[in-house]
Amino acid sequence: MWVNQRTISKECIFKGKGLHTGLDITMKLISAPQNHGIVFRRIDIDGSPEIPAVAENVVSTGRSTVIGLREVQISTVEHLMSALFGYGIDNLRIDIDGPEVPILAGNAKPYTDIFSSIVVELDCKRPVFKITEKLHYKDEESGSEITIYPDDKLTIDLMIDYNSDIPGRQYAHYNDNTDYAKEIAPSRTFVFVSELEPLLKNNLIKGGDLDNALVIAESDLSGEYIEYLGKLFGIEGMGLVKKGYVNGGDEMEFNNECARHKLLDLIGDLSLVGLLFTGKVVVSKPGHKINTIAAKMIREDYKESQSSPSIPMYDPEAEPVVDVNGIKKLLPHRPPFLMVDRIMEMSKERVVGIKTIGVNEGFFIGHFPEEPVMPGVLIVETMAQVGGILVLTDLDEPEKYSTYLVKVDNAKFKRKVVPGDVLVIVMTITTPLRRSIVSMKGEVYVGKSLACSADMVAQVIKNK
Repeated sequence: MWVNQRTISKECIFKGKGLHTGLDITMKLISAPQNHGIVFRRIDIDGSPEIPAVAENVVSTGRSTVIGLREVQISTVEHLMSALFGYGIDNLRIDIDGPEVPILAGNAKPYTDIFSSIVVELDCKRPVFKITEKLHYKDEESGSEITIYPDDKLTIDLMIDYNSDIPGRQYAHYNDNTDYAKEIAPSRTFVFVSELEPLLKNNLIKGGDLDNALVIAESDLSGEYIEYLGKLFGIEGMGLVKKGYVNGGDEMEFNNECARHKLLDLIGDLSLVGLLFTGKVVVSKPGHKINTIAAKMIREDYKESQSSPSIPMYDPEAEPVVDVNGIKKLLPHRPPFLMVDRIMEMSKERVVGIKTIGVNEGFFIGHFPEEPVMPGVLIVETMAQVGGILVLTDLDEPEKYSTYLVKVDNAKFKRKVVPGDVLVIVMTITTPLRRSIVSMKGEVYVGKSLACSADMVAQVIKNK
């Protein structure tokens, strides 16, 4: 699936304080050509160093998402990135004269108010990556958890729970019918009163005030603490603060505004994937850490899909290039250690082999017998045997030689292999045979799903 890339038709400038630094920041959004991506530029530093807004450049996720390259950083990018994703803007240069995106109203509304009239499409397509394998991450320390399931559309189901009746357990949802500008962008960031003092002691939220954040009191407040809050927010004669929202509680547009803001943050963090994607995202107790880890996982899967050759589909009706009898002439292995049934494709650099996994395979007797799983080392052995066939067929008198695995790197196991699966094994030579050594890249598929991949080095030795 493809959609048109987008940018903006004219420059726009935003000025305000950084939430954590308290610095006065000016940020200019400038149109960029196709395939440029979202790139920040620190114009307050000699040479105006650039930082592409992609997941691998995330350097910190404490109280905001911080991106950086070498010593140069920009923090609190999530609200702006969320608004850009909401409007499909994927090409932009962002000139900024400080280390932090200004907090403005503590949401994405200042951006969407302007974007609605200046977004333009470019005459260039942008790919949409379809997630095909379930992705999951859980932070055991915080209990935050995110799962992304394959789906034809992007949907998000989000839940927050701070073990407090204010704001209580809240839910938010996003799909392709969601009006981002109306339903998500106005939702403000929030903070608990109990968090204020630790944040200030850590030299944070210097630019926070009652206009750019919801402040939540988990109990009634009075006395000296009220005076403290009054000084903090510049309010004289601040009276009794009752349990609940210190500011804006009666004017809240959404009864689940906190969850919607966490959804806003999540969208901003996931935009660091750097392209559109489809999948069903289910997240509990989200935070910048798990959000950006998920973005890295998606981005890694996309890169892997782009670098991999097209996935061969097994046709059981097709005639094999080499049948099992021919394989036995090339390999010394015999059942139960002959791990390849047939060869379906063969060239000088690439081979495709097939292994059907039956329930009576010998290794199932003792390897998770109640829930049979093919051992990973035997999947690697299967790749090695198919690679051996590729190497040997290019030799004169191949029956006089054997291949031996001498090195395995970057082995990754993406899914279980179970009885009934048909393995499609693709081996590609990366360094041709020289002085008896050959290097190969191996991939094992079950249907369209990558089950295993590895880089291998083998040695070809003449039989005694």
